[in-house]
Amino acid sequence: MTNTMVKSFIVTFVISLFALTSKAQLGYMYSQLDLGVAGTVNTVYGDAKVQQNKFSGDVSLSYNQTPFVNYVFDFQVGNLSGGNLKKNIYSNQFSNNYTAYTGRAQLQLGEITDYSQSAVANAFKNLYLSSGIGFIANNASAVASQGNSYVSTQSNSIEAFIPVRIGYEFKLFNAYDEPTIKFDLAYQTNYVLGDEIDALKLGKSNDIFTQFSLGVKFAIGTPTSYRKQISY
Repeated sequence: MTNTMVKSFIVTFVISLFALTSKAQLGYMYSQLDLGVAGTVNTVYGDAKVQQNKFSGDVSLSYNQTPFVNYVFDFQVGNLSGGNLKKNIYSNQFSNNYTAYTGRAQLQLGEITDYSQSAVANAFKNLYLSSGIGFIANNASAVASQGNSYVSTQSNSIEAFIPVRIGYEFKLFNAYDEPTIKFDLAYQTNYVLGDEIDALKLGKSNDIFTQFSLGVKFAIGTPTSYRKQISY
Protein backbone atom coordinates (compact mmCIF):
# COMPACT_ATOMS: atom_id res chain seq x y z
CA MET A 1 0.00 0.00 0.00
CA THR A 2 1.49 3.36 -1.02
CA ASN A 3 1.70 6.43 1.17
CA THR A 4 -0.96 8.09 -0.97
CA MET A 5 -3.37 5.20 -0.39
CA VAL A 6 -2.69 5.26 3.35
CA LYS A 7 -3.33 9.00 3.52
CA SER A 8 -6.55 8.60 1.52
CA PHE A 9 -7.72 5.84 3.90
CA ILE A 10 -7.00 7.97 6.97
CA VAL A 11 -8.80 10.98 5.51
CA THR A 12 -11.84 8.85 4.56
CA PHE A 13 -11.92 7.29 8.06
CA VAL A 14 -11.78 10.67 9.79
CA ILE A 15 -14.52 12.12 7.56
CA SER A 16 -16.76 9.08 8.19
CA LEU A 17 -16.18 9.29 11.95
CA PHE A 18 -17.00 13.00 11.94
CA ALA A 19 -20.20 12.33 9.95
CA LEU A 20 -21.35 9.67 12.43
CA THR A 21 -20.62 11.96 15.38
CA SER A 22 -22.52 14.79 13.72
CA LYS A 23 -25.52 12.52 13.14
CA ALA A 24 -25.49 11.48 16.78
CA GLN A 25 -25.44 15.08 17.88
CA LEU A 26 -28.41 15.80 15.58
CA GLY A 27 -30.67 13.54 17.62
CA TYR A 28 -29.76 9.84 17.53
CA MET A 29 -28.55 9.54 21.14
CA TYR A 30 -30.55 8.77 24.29
CA SER A 31 -30.02 7.51 27.83
CA GLN A 32 -30.86 3.91 28.69
CA LEU A 33 -31.67 4.73 32.32
CA ASP A 34 -34.23 7.16 33.77
CA LEU A 35 -35.02 7.95 37.41
CA GLY A 36 -38.51 9.28 38.02
CA VAL A 37 -40.96 10.54 40.62
CA ALA A 38 -44.73 10.93 40.31
CA GLY A 39 -47.87 11.91 42.14
CA THR A 40 -51.02 9.80 41.73
CA VAL A 41 -54.74 10.13 42.41
CA ASN A 42 -56.28 6.75 43.33
CA THR A 43 -59.88 5.55 43.13
CA VAL A 44 -61.12 2.11 44.24
CA TYR A 45 -64.04 0.23 42.68
CA GLY A 46 -64.76 -2.53 45.16
CA ASP A 47 -67.27 -3.40 47.86
CA ALA A 48 -67.69 0.16 49.17
CA LYS A 49 -70.13 1.84 46.83
CA VAL A 50 -69.00 5.42 47.49
CA GLN A 51 -65.70 6.26 45.79
CA GLN A 52 -63.05 8.55 47.27
CA ASN A 53 -60.01 10.09 45.60
CA LYS A 54 -56.80 9.53 47.57
CA PHE A 55 -53.14 10.19 46.87
CA SER A 56 -49.87 8.30 46.58
CA GLY A 57 -46.24 8.94 45.70
CA ASP A 58 -44.20 6.95 43.21
CA VAL A 59 -40.49 6.39 42.53
CA SER A 60 -39.48 4.62 39.31
CA LEU A 61 -36.44 3.32 37.48
CA SER A 62 -36.72 2.83 33.72
CA TYR A 63 -34.51 0.82 31.40
CA ASN A 64 -34.91 2.13 27.86
CA GLN A 65 -34.18 -0.52 25.25
CA THR A 66 -34.90 2.25 22.74
CA PRO A 67 -36.32 5.76 23.29
CA PHE A 68 -39.75 4.23 22.67
CA VAL A 69 -39.46 0.76 24.26
CA ASN A 70 -39.19 1.01 28.04
CA TYR A 71 -39.15 -1.36 31.00
CA VAL A 72 -40.37 0.47 34.12
CA PHE A 73 -40.06 -0.61 37.74
CA ASP A 74 -42.20 1.34 40.24
CA PHE A 75 -42.32 1.59 44.01
CA GLN A 76 -45.42 3.31 45.38
CA VAL A 77 -46.70 4.34 48.82
CA GLY A 78 -50.13 5.83 49.41
CA ASN A 79 -53.73 5.46 50.52
CA LEU A 80 -56.83 3.81 49.07
CA SER A 81 -60.17 4.66 50.68
CA GLY A 82 -63.87 4.40 49.97
CA GLY A 83 -67.30 4.59 51.51
CA ASN A 84 -68.71 7.16 53.91
CA LEU A 85 -70.73 6.09 56.95
CA LYS A 86 -71.52 9.71 57.82
CA LYS A 87 -73.48 10.12 54.59
CA ASN A 88 -74.95 6.62 54.53
CA ILE A 89 -75.08 4.71 57.81
CA TYR A 90 -76.19 1.55 55.98
CA SER A 91 -73.04 1.53 53.81
CA ASN A 92 -69.43 0.34 54.15
CA GLN A 93 -66.22 2.28 54.72
CA PHE A 94 -62.52 1.36 54.46
CA SER A 95 -59.01 2.80 54.42
CA ASN A 96 -55.84 1.11 53.13
CA ASN A 97 -52.34 2.52 53.70
CA TYR A 98 -50.56 0.44 51.09
CA THR A 99 -47.25 -0.11 49.36
CA ALA A 100 -47.00 -1.50 45.83
CA TYR A 101 -44.32 -2.79 43.48
CA THR A 102 -44.84 -2.92 39.73
CA GLY A 103 -42.89 -4.01 36.67
CA ARG A 104 -44.18 -2.90 33.27
CA ALA A 105 -43.22 -3.08 29.62
CA GLN A 106 -44.07 0.10 27.73
CA LEU A 107 -44.41 0.59 23.95
CA GLN A 108 -44.59 4.06 22.44
CA LEU A 109 -45.94 4.66 18.93
CA GLY A 110 -42.61 6.11 17.78
CA GLU A 111 -41.14 2.59 17.77
CA ILE A 112 -43.57 1.26 15.16
CA THR A 113 -44.40 4.36 13.09
CA ASP A 114 -42.51 6.60 10.66
CA TYR A 115 -42.93 10.03 12.23
CA SER A 116 -40.33 11.79 10.08
CA GLN A 117 -42.73 12.72 7.27
CA SER A 118 -45.89 13.55 9.22
CA ALA A 119 -46.57 16.26 11.77
CA VAL A 120 -49.50 14.23 13.14
CA ALA A 121 -47.42 11.05 13.54
CA ASN A 122 -44.66 13.10 15.15
CA ALA A 123 -47.13 14.54 17.67
CA PHE A 124 -48.41 11.06 18.59
CA LYS A 125 -45.06 9.24 18.66
CA ASN A 126 -44.84 9.59 22.47
CA LEU A 127 -48.27 8.05 23.11
CA TYR A 128 -47.86 4.67 24.79
CA LEU A 129 -49.51 1.52 26.11
CA SER A 130 -48.09 -0.41 29.03
CA SER A 131 -48.81 -3.51 31.08
CA GLY A 132 -47.08 -5.97 33.38
CA ILE A 133 -47.47 -7.35 36.89
CA GLY A 134 -47.70 -5.72 40.31
CA PHE A 135 -47.96 -6.66 43.97
CA ILE A 136 -49.79 -4.62 46.59
CA ALA A 137 -49.17 -4.99 50.34
CA ASN A 138 -52.41 -4.08 52.08
CA ASN A 139 -52.76 -2.52 55.51
CA ALA A 140 -56.51 -2.07 55.35
CA SER A 141 -59.31 -1.72 57.86
CA ALA A 142 -63.04 -1.52 57.21
CA VAL A 143 -66.38 -1.05 58.90
CA ALA A 144 -69.33 -2.85 57.32
CA SER A 145 -72.97 -2.27 58.13
CA GLN A 146 -75.00 -5.37 59.01
CA GLY A 147 -78.51 -4.35 59.80
CA ASN A 148 -78.46 -2.29 63.02
CA SER A 149 -74.84 -3.18 63.87
CA TYR A 150 -71.38 -2.77 62.40
CA VAL A 151 -68.61 -5.30 61.86
CA SER A 152 -64.94 -4.29 61.71
CA THR A 153 -62.49 -6.20 59.50
CA GLN A 154 -58.76 -6.03 58.85
CA SER A 155 -56.60 -7.07 55.90
CA ASN A 156 -52.81 -7.39 56.04
CA SER A 157 -52.31 -9.27 52.80
CA ILE A 158 -50.25 -9.22 49.63
CA GLU A 159 -52.13 -9.46 46.35
CA ALA A 160 -51.06 -9.50 42.72
CA PHE A 161 -52.58 -7.15 40.18
CA ILE A 162 -52.41 -6.52 36.43
CA PRO A 163 -51.80 -2.86 35.49
CA VAL A 164 -53.08 -1.58 32.13
CA ARG A 165 -51.80 1.90 31.39
CA ILE A 166 -52.18 4.50 28.64
CA GLY A 167 -50.12 7.66 28.70
CA TYR A 168 -48.11 10.32 26.93
CA GLU A 169 -44.47 11.21 27.52
CA PHE A 170 -43.45 14.83 26.88
CA LYS A 171 -39.73 14.72 26.04
CA LEU A 172 -37.43 17.69 26.60
CA PHE A 173 -34.12 17.71 24.73
CA ASN A 174 -30.70 19.12 25.52
CA ALA A 175 -28.41 21.01 23.14
CA TYR A 176 -27.48 17.71 21.41
CA ASP A 177 -31.13 16.71 20.89
CA GLU A 178 -30.91 13.99 23.53
CA PRO A 179 -34.10 13.46 25.61
CA THR A 180 -32.98 14.26 29.15
CA ILE A 181 -36.21 15.23 30.95
CA LYS A 182 -39.58 13.55 30.40
CA PHE A 183 -42.98 14.53 31.78
CA ASP A 184 -45.34 11.56 32.00
CA LEU A 185 -49.13 11.93 32.03
CA ALA A 186 -51.02 8.64 32.39
CA TYR A 187 -54.19 6.80 33.35
CA GLN A 188 -53.87 3.28 34.75
CA THR A 189 -56.41 0.60 35.65
CA ASN A 190 -55.24 -2.09 38.07
CA TYR A 191 -57.08 -5.42 38.03
CA VAL A 192 -56.48 -7.01 41.44
CA LEU A 193 -56.30 -10.81 41.55
CA GLY A 194 -58.08 -10.81 44.87
CA ASP A 195 -60.69 -9.02 46.98
CA GLU A 196 -58.86 -7.64 50.01
CA ILE A 197 -57.62 -4.12 49.24
CA ASP A 198 -60.81 -2.76 50.82
CA ALA A 199 -60.84 -5.37 53.66
CA LEU A 200 -64.36 -6.26 52.51
CA LYS A 201 -65.45 -9.51 50.86
CA LEU A 202 -69.05 -8.77 50.03
CA GLY A 203 -69.29 -9.20 46.29
CA LYS A 204 -68.43 -11.82 43.69
CA SER A 205 -66.01 -9.60 41.76
CA ASN A 206 -62.39 -8.81 42.57
CA ASP A 207 -61.32 -5.26 43.39
CA ILE A 208 -60.18 -2.70 40.81
CA PHE A 209 -58.40 0.57 41.46
CA THR A 210 -57.58 3.29 38.96
CA GLN A 211 -54.79 5.85 39.02
CA PHE A 212 -54.32 9.21 37.30
CA SER A 213 -50.67 10.23 37.54
CA LEU A 214 -48.31 13.04 36.61
CA GLY A 215 -44.59 12.43 36.87
CA VAL A 216 -41.16 13.53 35.73
CA LYS A 217 -38.16 11.41 34.74
CA PHE A 218 -34.49 12.37 34.48
CA ALA A 219 -31.92 10.66 32.26
CA ILE A 220 -29.14 9.27 34.46
CA GLY A 221 -27.44 6.73 32.19
CA THR A 222 -24.66 6.95 29.62
CA PRO A 223 -26.04 7.94 26.19
CA THR A 224 -26.29 5.27 23.50
CA SER A 225 -27.38 5.43 19.86
CA TYR A 226 -30.75 4.84 18.20
CA ARG A 227 -31.42 3.86 14.59
CA LYS A 228 -33.43 6.98 13.70
CA GLN A 229 -33.70 10.60 14.69
CA ILE A 230 -35.69 11.12 17.89
CA SER A 231 -36.51 14.84 17.76
CA TYR A 232 -38.25 16.57 14.84
